[in-house]
Amino acid sequence: MAEIELPFIAINFKTYPQATGERAVLLAQICEKVSKEYGVTIVACPQVPDLYRVSRAVEIPVFSQHMDPGEPGRFTGHVIGETLVDAGCSGTLLNHSEHRMQLADIEAAIRKAESLQLYTIVCTNNPLVSRAAASLNPNAIAVEPPELIGTGISVSQSQPEVITGTVDVIRAVNKEVTILCGAGISTGQDVESAVKLGSQGVLLASAVAKSDKPEDVLRGLVEPLRK
Repeated sequence: MAEIELPFIAINFKTYPQATGERAVLLAQICEKVSKEYGVTIVACPQVPDLYRVSRAVEIPVFSQHMDPGEPGRFTGHVIGETLVDAGCSGTLLNHSEHRMQLADIEAAIRKAESLQLYTIVCTNNPLVSRAAASLNPNAIAVEPPELIGTGISVSQSQPEVITGTVDVIRAVNKEVTILCGAGISTGQDVESAVKLGSQGVLLASAVAKSDKPEDVLRGLVEPLRK
């Protein structure tokens, strides 16, 4: 299992052209540079075709954007855990708002990831789903109201009650799971607010993956978390 020190930042590269192919490698290397300089864990989440090349280029944790439950064999088009391990992954996102999963499949994927020593971050869109996810005992839950994703409007700033309320709901079910804040995170102030509200890290994408100056953006994001 990947050693993920708290608090941490996970960067979802999505399928942005600026974070695809060799550009994904360059972005991951920037993440690694800032991570080492500030002593803050940064997780890179490139798309599946780029996992192998990125994982070979950096030492920071590399996560997949998705993993399906299932065994190697007759699962054409699926993303199987053993393949992620072979590609150098140490974890995976599950149930992102752009790749929703059935609850039974989330549970099966978490159990499969456990058997492969893969770290799991389950994305949730409301307190009800967060409670259900917490009961499945993933490593982390990322709270992401989908209406704010990619807007640059931070949930930690615009809807702080969503974070505090969801933290309470999750903790009533699971005292150990790591809680992340997602959706619209783009500045160090957003990160600082998220941590003050009970988050132990953040999951974000466009603020870094689409930036012309991702290193500058990353420095601003991790500054509040500097050890």
